[in-house]
Amino acid sequence: MRNSCLSKRTRCKEVLYYAYLQTFGAYIGLGAQFDGIPIFPHSFNGIFISHNAHIGKDVIIFQQVTIGSNTLIDSKNQGAPTIGNNVYIGCGAKIIGNCSIGENVRVGANCIVTKDVPQNCVCVMRNLDIIKKENLDNTWIAIKK
Repeated sequence: MRNSCLSKRTRCKEVLYYAYLQTFGAYIGLGAQFDGIPIFPHSFNGIFISHNAHIGKDVIIFQQVTIGSNTLIDSKNQGAPTIGNNVYIGCGAKIIGNCSIGENVRVGANCIVTKDVPQNCVCVMRNLDIIKKENLDNTWIAIKK
């Protein structure tokens, strides 16, 4: 009887936890391991952290960041990320799969990281192609129901 009551309480806590995160459009798996309390400068807005991720101490995670597992059977990069200590993860960054981010790394805004990054490195996205076009029409049209 007592175990049944404890499991109901645990389940109730899980439901409340996920309901709270859902108000921010966020998900942080209960199995995610944190060596310290991460810093979320813009709260939990749009943050996704895999159930199997491991995150070190003094990690700063900005909005819209994904730290996600790769569960594709035929993938070479199957698994979840391991993030070292003192890592700065810029807004919109995606760290996916079985990769290791070393200590003192900066992951720039909107970077997509799928391989190991050694310590004391900066990750940036490069090669933005700008194509000049004439008379572009960006009018937004609402669809009436």
